[in-house]
Amino acid sequence: MNGVLGPRSLAILAGALLLGLLVFGAFLLVRGNASADYAMQEFLFSSRFRRYDDLIAQAATRHGVSPSLVKALVWRESRFQPHMLGAHGERGLMQITEPAATDWVLAEKIETFVPTDLLDPKTNLDVGTWYLARALRHWHGRDDPIPFALAEYNAGRSRVKRWDRDSGGDGESTAEGLRAAMDFPSTRDYVRSIIERHRAYLQSGEFGESPSSPALIAPATPD
Repeated sequence: MNGVLGPRSLAILAGALLLGLLVFGAFLLVRGNASADYAMQEFLFSSRFRRYDDLIAQAATRHGVSPSLVKALVWRESRFQPHMLGAHGERGLMQITEPAATDWVLAEKIETFVPTDLLDPKTNLDVGTWYLARALRHWHGRDDPIPFALAEYNAGRSRVKRWDRDSGGDGESTAEGLRAAMDFPSTRDYVRSIIERHRAYLQSGEFGESPSSPALIAPATPD
């Protein structure tokens, strides 16, 4: 062995380098392109990205919400990882906090519940979808309740009410006015990204929905 690579070894090395350059080039192309980036993630993690579709559809039907919107929120919150833990105690697919879970327990009259139940995908999706449906019904009178509901999911209703007031709204503010009044850039980005993903799911016919499908399916009865 003289340490000199033979023609076959050189060919394999060149092929590996070319493949690496192609992968790196593809990464550069999709970076910054949300649709292409999602497509690559879905290709790499296809099983995880679709594993909970049936449970999402069940929870959405139970609470009268578009399953495409629920899935878009799950994607943003956890990238479909059921055991994810947040920095402030959020748990699971929809990153549920204990106070939100307590509201659900009281509203749904759940007899037995412990916080670790939120790591169960079915329970987590039920709690999160219930919370989202409640927010959509609360804001159903606006020109587009989705940004209001998503902002509430991320930052809490009290902050959304403040942004509503700051935008000059007294029950009449628009979704555009809400976006302009948000002083949390992270919430603004959160809302934008979920809405874009929701639209992409509708365009692709996810769950059999059309682009004109409403976010709130059940009758709106604000709390």
